[in-house]
Amino acid sequence: MEHRLISAIEAALGWSGAEELGKDFVRGSMDDPALVSRIMTPNRLLDVAMRRSLNRPQFRCFQKGEEVHPAIYYTDSVSPRGQSISMVNMRSLGRLLGEGATVIMDQANVFDPTMEVACRALQWWSRERVQVNAYLTTNDASGFPLHWDDHDVVIVQLAGEKEWEVRATSRPVPMYRDADPNSTPSDDIIWSGLMRTGDVMHIPRGHWHQATRTGSGSGKSLHVTFGITKRTGASWLAWLADWCREHEIFRHDLDRWHGTGITALTEAAAQLVSERPPADFFDAYEQATTLPRHVPFLDVLGPLDAVVCTTHFPPQLQERGETIDVVASGKKLTLAAKALPALRLLLSGKPVALEQAAAVVGAEVAEVAEILVEEELCAVLTPELFSGYTGLVTNAGS
Repeated sequence: MEHRLISAIEAALGWSGAEELGKDFVRGSMDDPALVSRIMTPNRLLDVAMRRSLNRPQFRCFQKGEEVHPAIYYTDSVSPRGQSISMVNMRSLGRLLGEGATVIMDQANVFDPTMEVACRALQWWSRERVQVNAYLTTNDASGFPLHWDDHDVVIVQLAGEKEWEVRATSRPVPMYRDADPNSTPSDDIIWSGLMRTGDVMHIPRGHWHQATRTGSGSGKSLHVTFGITKRTGASWLAWLADWCREHEIFRHDLDRWHGTGITALTEAAAQLVSERPPADFFDAYEQATTLPRHVPFLDVLGPLDAVVCTTHFPPQLQERGETIDVVASGKKLTLAAKALPALRLLLSGKPVALEQAAAVVGAEVAEVAEILVEEELCAVLTPELFSGYTGLVTNAGS
């Protein structure tokens, strides 16, 4: 899926693909103000918070370096029938932001279609799972203290400016579940300075960093952090541990006293490693992902006139003579080979208007689309979902 944000990130960071992800700290700037404001604005973030029932830790507020108790900016909206729904009290939140505070929306891709589409595009690009958190800071509020993340991040400054400090790792590639707590920051400062509107920064896993507006006076900062969790050697070994249960030798009790069978066990483990290399793990990881949320297609609500592929990773098309297999999200569909042009269009990751598509790949595109929607590899392109693509992803066939 071609996405303007990905192209802009690559250009800003000097990348030509996802191969550089996780390697080195790098920063740059996007020369496209329209794109920056299209991704997210402070008011749109607050509008999302106002219209949804959010709870901690999805939505949090910090002031003077400490988390504000939710009771201060949450309230129960009670219906005439006495039903209670927890909602953000926008008046109270506005007062906090006026004083100077930071609000954080975790997994903004769950609540906002533009963020959803951006994360899906980054997943197709990186072949890893991606989520995005949004951070809005006002006036001279501070941010989180010096810390490191257990995943790679790409940060895009969308409004205002914020002071950053990035340091080297104090433990190479630390993990969330690790043999070392990695609690002592490095003294090696790689970069410090202002992130301004349109700036982009890549901080690899384990690099210490902090951001603040302390001392900046009146103003604001909005940035989004795309968290990209890559697979590790430990992930591969954990996957192998699941596969080993297929073999009887691994299901036997270990002999604590006599040590019998240990040689055979280690030989079987070595064979398992050679039989299921990391490449197989990557393929299995992509197929193990669950199907994403989507609006179901109900013909009583109207005809199916536009769809888009919403799988977490690009579906695989496997040609087998007179048939073709579609493999994605743990499913395998087999269709006639003549459906290949329609499949390539429908599974491109771009919005597809079926009437226009029929003129390009044939009338059977409507039938193929119905199958893909029924199997949940494609979703109905509602106006709300389409808004996440508008101006960022071109329609298929355009």
